[in-house]
Amino acid sequence: MSECGCGSVCNAAPPDPRYRRALWIALVLNALMFGVELGASFSAQSVSLLADAVDFLGDAANYGVALFVLGLAPVWRSRAALWKGWVMVGYGMFVLGKSAWQWTAGIVPEPLTMGWVSLLALAVNVGVAALLFVHRRGDAQARSVWLCSRNDALGNLAVMGAAGGVWATAHGWPDIAVALVLAGLALTAGASVIRHAREELRA
Repeated sequence: MSECGCGSVCNAAPPDPRYRRALWIALVLNALMFGVELGASFSAQSVSLLADAVDFLGDAANYGVALFVLGLAPVWRSRAALWKGWVMVGYGMFVLGKSAWQWTAGIVPEPLTMGWVSLLALAVNVGVAALLFVHRRGDAQARSVWLCSRNDALGNLAVMGAAGGVWATAHGWPDIAVALVLAGLALTAGASVIRHAREELRA
């Protein structure tokens, strides 16, 4: 119960108002893009867009958690980061399962919708990543937020590539391949956040 004493409260640093503002902006933008990409993924029948939409939803929840623990003791921020790391791993496993189903169904998505929506998502994620760039070297909590933003921008570029591949080949395998890349990003980033958070908790 030692973490419930002064050591877990008195050592909490005051929150940076610039960081708090950046997190609120990121939360709103990610929630909006989740709705846009979810509708587009069903319209285009794209598993990579669906994966990116679920990622937007997860990131919106992550930013909400980050805002909740902002200014709390380091132990609580590390615990929140550990939880978010496992969420990222779970997201990666979900995308792997969805990709397997899409492959067996033989669905060919609509590339034009994929391309335009992923371009809009890229603009949003680059803006969010730029807002959070200066805070990327904080604790595990701040690191997990930065990694989510970075992975989102990389994922949008990959979805744009998948749209071009589907258009050129008239097959669904580029969509599946990009979904697998997104799953890999989520799994590796989640493992990194979990490792960093556990090191902080042990310390």
